[in-house]
Amino acid sequence: MSRVSRIEALLGENLQIEEANIELLHLEVVDESANHSGPVDAQSGSAGAQTHFKVVLVAQKFNDMTRIDRHRSVNLCLQREFDSGMHALAIHAYDEQQWQSRFGTAPMSPPCLGKSLGKSLGKSLGKSLTKNLRGSVVNSVPVPKP
Repeated sequence: MSRVSRIEALLGENLQIEEANIELLHLEVVDESANHSGPVDAQSGSAGAQTHFKVVLVAQKFNDMTRIDRHRSVNLCLQREFDSGMHALAIHAYDEQQWQSRFGTAPMSPPCLGKSLGKSLGKSLGKSLTKNLRGSVVNSVPVPKP
């Protein structure tokens, strides 16, 4: 079982506050290990060896908690993963109202630009979405050929 799967299972089943389970409305686990230097994972051959992660959690119960208490509950739940080699965890924990005011609902994924981006860019209806070097999505207007 991958570390992502274990984190999902642990948070989905065992996240608790004062002996009460927290019902998650949203859970996202992202392996960010490839963005960091470190040992190579023996199974996948990728850099990072599943050591750096980001979790996004939404639970109504977080409404009654400070940010530090939210983070403590997540870290406590994942202590076994830290003990077995997980190095870093970015925690984004929101109550339902915070989540909806920031994102409305689950954030939209960027549109698929397909394999023929270069060919189709000039054929768009005026504006198209392209990715800049940092990977964020920006609007761009195709430049007509002289």
